[in-house]
Amino acid sequence: MSQQTGTLLGFVHRRRRWAELFLLVLALAVGAGAYAAVGLGVEGTIPTNMVAYAGWLAVLVIGAHIVVRITAPYADPVLLPVVAALNGLGLAVIHRLDLAYEAAGKPHGFAQQQLIWMTVGVLLFVATLILVRDHRVLQRFTYTLGLVAILLLLLPLVPGIGATVNGAQIWIRLAGFSLQPGEVAKVLLVIAFAGYLVVHRDALALAGRRLLFVDLPRGRDLGPILAMWLISLGILVFQRDLGSSLLFFGLFLVLLYVATERPGWLVVGGSLFLGGAAVLYYISSTTGKLAHVAQRVDIWLNPFDHYGEGTDDRAFQPVEAMFGMGWGGLIGRGFGEGSPERVPYANSDFIVASIGEELGLTGVIAVVLLYGFIVERALRAALVCRDGFGKLVCVGLAGVFALQVFVVIGGVTRLIPLTGLTTPFLSYGGSSLVANWVIIALLLRISDQARRPAPQMTALDADSEATQVVKAVRVPS
Repeated sequence: MSQQTGTLLGFVHRRRRWAELFLLVLALAVGAGAYAAVGLGVEGTIPTNMVAYAGWLAVLVIGAHIVVRITAPYADPVLLPVVAALNGLGLAVIHRLDLAYEAAGKPHGFAQQQLIWMTVGVLLFVATLILVRDHRVLQRFTYTLGLVAILLLLLPLVPGIGATVNGAQIWIRLAGFSLQPGEVAKVLLVIAFAGYLVVHRDALALAGRRLLFVDLPRGRDLGPILAMWLISLGILVFQRDLGSSLLFFGLFLVLLYVATERPGWLVVGGSLFLGGAAVLYYISSTTGKLAHVAQRVDIWLNPFDHYGEGTDDRAFQPVEAMFGMGWGGLIGRGFGEGSPERVPYANSDFIVASIGEELGLTGVIAVVLLYGFIVERALRAALVCRDGFGKLVCVGLAGVFALQVFVVIGGVTRLIPLTGLTTPFLSYGGSSLVANWVIIALLLRISDQARRPAPQMTALDADSEATQVVKAVRVPS
């Protein structure tokens, strides 16, 4: 019976490998095909560096696949192809914008830099899989990683290295490079949150007073969520970064709810968030302090009051993005047939608007579905994971993608105010791209251990174990 089971498992494992190879080829076709389509649409010919570009993309993706097969053979077979497709599409869209910037005499060459950052990200992806052989080891560094994450969040406030870009002080400049330490901090915070909650979740799950049909947490247990709330408000006030503030607090709230299974935490967290937002909006609109908060909300509610001649034109970016997506319609204008370069920072904050204009609603839906696959596979790994720490890490990393994509696309489509976060794997930006590749490596490591079959016990092992149990419970005469 055990031999038949082993044969069946081997057959399933081989089928899964072939399926992953097919998905990888499809992902490479998306990246290389989009790059060729950009050349044909903009210049009327396939790019001269097409072979070199496609070859290097294939080296990175296939190399990552080989490392996964060697170091994590039972890892999820869908994650890497989905990420490769998103990254390849993002490179093609950034290249299309580079051509438009070059024609207009503006700075360009962002696609080449993004490919370099992708190479760095894949190398760190490989290093993470090789060095982190067991994700449970990370739980030992819960408080250390939490402290490092807080220090990284404070770095942009240090005079001399901190830099303000587009009104948000979330960057540091070192040796001629601009880095966003918050992207690294989000990975460390997920591990720190998971390590803390897996130890203290029993205490945090105790019920306090009952409000209607919800058991609220005890007052003595509110310390962690109040601390995270204050940190999030500090990010919003001192760094003027609404996106990161919402991401970190929302991430902690999701993990807290999953760890305790108490809806009362959602009530408390939602109340804190709404109360803090209302107070900050009141301060910004009445005293002039934190004016950026009121401006973001006003532009969100009344964009056309700040667009065009005779206005401050602060809504130029979101309004032009709406025009572009409306012009794209259902199937888009096609690469080279739109004007996505009219939107400032189209290759970073508003790359979804660029996709909507030239690939249409169909392209945007495809991108959202790919992100949905990442979140679904991360949650699936959490379901089959055998330890509580790994479950919470998977949920937290899934929450990073879900919250970030919701905030970014919601801001571009005017569902919520603009926040300034990047779209994972699509937007131009080295810090975000590298951090997200490390996240995928952690998810693959956890899914490998969760999917790895339990070792088969032989009859001799069973007899030996039974003998040890009998000896352990034998009553001395």
